[in-house]
Amino acid sequence: MPDGKKRSGAESLVEAFVASGVNVCFANPGTSEMHFVAALDSNPEMRCVLGLFEGVVTGAADGYGRMARKPAATLTHLGPGLGNGLANLHNAKKARTPIVNVIGDHATYHRKYDAPLTSDVEGVARPMSNWIRVSQTADSVGYDGAEAVQAALSPPGQVASLILPADTAWSPTTAVANPKEPLKPKGADHQVVMEVAKVLKRDPNVVFLINGFLSEGRMSQLGKISKKTGAKIISDTFVARTERGAGRVEAQRLPYFGEQASEVLAGTRNLVLISSQPPVTFFAYPDKPNWLTPEGCETHELIGRDGDIDGALDALCQELEVGSEEPIVVEFDRPDKPSGTLDPLKIGQSLGHYFPDNAIVVDEGGMSGAGASISTRTAAPHDWLMLTGGSIGYGMPAATGAAIACPDRRVINLQADGSAMYTIQSLWTQAREGLDITTIIFSNRKYAILQVEFARVGAHNPGPKAMSMLDLTNPDIGWIDLAKGLGVNAWRATTADEFNSALAASLSTPGPSLIEAVI
Repeated sequence: MPDGKKRSGAESLVEAFVASGVNVCFANPGTSEMHFVAALDSNPEMRCVLGLFEGVVTGAADGYGRMARKPAATLTHLGPGLGNGLANLHNAKKARTPIVNVIGDHATYHRKYDAPLTSDVEGVARPMSNWIRVSQTADSVGYDGAEAVQAALSPPGQVASLILPADTAWSPTTAVANPKEPLKPKGADHQVVMEVAKVLKRDPNVVFLINGFLSEGRMSQLGKISKKTGAKIISDTFVARTERGAGRVEAQRLPYFGEQASEVLAGTRNLVLISSQPPVTFFAYPDKPNWLTPEGCETHELIGRDGDIDGALDALCQELEVGSEEPIVVEFDRPDKPSGTLDPLKIGQSLGHYFPDNAIVVDEGGMSGAGASISTRTAAPHDWLMLTGGSIGYGMPAATGAAIACPDRRVINLQADGSAMYTIQSLWTQAREGLDITTIIFSNRKYAILQVEFARVGAHNPGPKAMSMLDLTNPDIGWIDLAKGLGVNAWRATTADEFNSALAASLSTPGPSLIEAVI
């Protein structure tokens, strides 16, 4: 409704965002977005964070949304700018992270001239968006923004993209948009709950496969069911967020490689899906199975991705009468400090020894990150964020967004060296914002996972030219110089003792820092 006060369309959009609870914007703007940038000054409740590359912007919004459980806005420049950020929007879409993208576009009357930056912005946005709209007038911008937030928050969490032509941003309006209630998740089907309960009562070897947000409450409910029925709890290989550590119920992680996953699932006669799907391999391989559900296994969907997971688990617990059960939880155990030669397992042991309370771990460690996952499973309670879509370059930006969402918590970024170079600009944003982030670079100077995959896809006997495509030497990447050049303190560790010292210093010092762990 109009209120008589004139404002630009961009100002009405910022007002609508703030009224809807969106008060952080990760931005890499251009000319078409200048009125939105100016509008940020008109509303002190909106925090704007500059990223030097759009992949940092979208990845930070992913990390923020996973931890804050509400969307941040992103601001990118036309189709090419949005295109630079699509890889991390892919990860966010797979993670079901709520995000609202604002993509500037040419003024409506300028598009016909096919200027150098003219592109099909909707076409660029469509593959990585669940919801798209193009604002048509300044009067509609605020309403469009409120509906974008509503879409982003609708189950199970969506990527909403609002395209903002420059003239709709600068033109005046008196329109005011009120927040819109997000859609509610679909309720559990009582008949399905009863059928799953019957399966659990007759089969002591049921497997639950869960994805999404593995919250402490959800895992506790599953732990009670497991204790009473004998069912096994397995998570998908990559999940958006897990609350793990001492005092919490844990899920076994489905292995990445299909052969190992098949072994874990072998003999399963009933697979119960919770916000998941029947498991498949990450890629197809010659002469290897890609469908991982055992032959003869029956699948049961307790609740879908857009459903009320907590309500479904509550209903199943009531049907099974598990209220008095005490689930099996992880017991606290702190590993000793390692010494000697540095390797991924000792990095994990050191991290487990020094692990801070209530930390957030952003895991893009690739082939080297398993040691940290193993050694921290008995640490103090913490959150673990993973690369859900497989598009690398997510770790550093997601750590940036998580730190902004949770400024009172230390963020630890487990980072493979190859993928770190995709979004290294994140360090500059971390320094500018003074974020408490410890980045651990697993510096093996190669694309280790691709060296493994080379043989798995049947491309045998690689020669020097092929292997050079998987090698990160000649020259070696100067991580310390890069970090310091972007305003971040850094250490280089070649032994376990050097790593212990660097990690202790990093975790006790406010602000961002980086440790190059040479392995």
